[in-house]
Amino acid sequence: MKPIRLFAATLSTLLALAATGCASTPADAPAGWTLAWSDEFDGNQLDRTKWVAETGGHGWGNQELQHYTGRAENVRVEDGMLVIEARREAYGGKDYTSARLKTAGLMEQMHGRFEARIKVPKGQGIWPAFWMLGADIGKVGWPRSGEIDIMEIIGKEPSNVHGTLHGPGYSGDKAFTTHSTLASGIFADDFHVFAVEWERGEIRWYRDGIHYHTARPNLVKGDWVFEHPFFVLLNLAVGGAWPGNPDSSTVLPQRMLVDYVRVYRRATPGQ
Repeated sequence: MKPIRLFAATLSTLLALAATGCASTPADAPAGWTLAWSDEFDGNQLDRTKWVAETGGHGWGNQELQHYTGRAENVRVEDGMLVIEARREAYGGKDYTSARLKTAGLMEQMHGRFEARIKVPKGQGIWPAFWMLGADIGKVGWPRSGEIDIMEIIGKEPSNVHGTLHGPGYSGDKAFTTHSTLASGIFADDFHVFAVEWERGEIRWYRDGIHYHTARPNLVKGDWVFEHPFFVLLNLAVGGAWPGNPDSSTVLPQRMLVDYVRVYRRATPGQ
């Protein structure tokens, strides 16, 4: 009976890990999708063939307070995770530092499932994001390029994840958006899987497998600009018009931990 007991224990453990959002392997593609690109962050340094670090401290259009850098203090890979760390320190004329990464020019894809497993930081004025921008932004500008915000969580709403679409006629505070709320606890308590499934004429948002938002051309109040390649971004902002600025309750440094980022394409018939 020992093998049976061992199998039962193993099965029980696997089910428990699945229930808590344990990391899967790239081979565990969701039904109907095939892996096209990923970063599992298994090395000891950031893969510069996959990510570009954007730097600067000009507010990034949102009155943000940080200066983004490419330093190891702000962005690194350790213990199988991407670490983006926001720090309180004077740098480049700003009082905070952090990091912002993008796949522009390296990985740009039209349609697919875009997914990441992330443990977000917490605190007033802390603003982690996993999102996408149209690869033509340099030619057509924003918001005509389109923006798909897969995950945004602001410190003053720690139990809510926001899924948002920006385009011509529905950008900024007029964006097409909604949120998903945890039944208990806050997002910073554990890792969560955030994803969108983007197909022709439809984008769907998921949190831990829960479908909570859908966008279609007939639902947005402007042009649908989502039938061309986009690139992925990860960043951790400090302050800004939406989240507000840090206050005396904000503890720094704060870290955004990313276990993986995976991009899938629709599996063709027969796969």
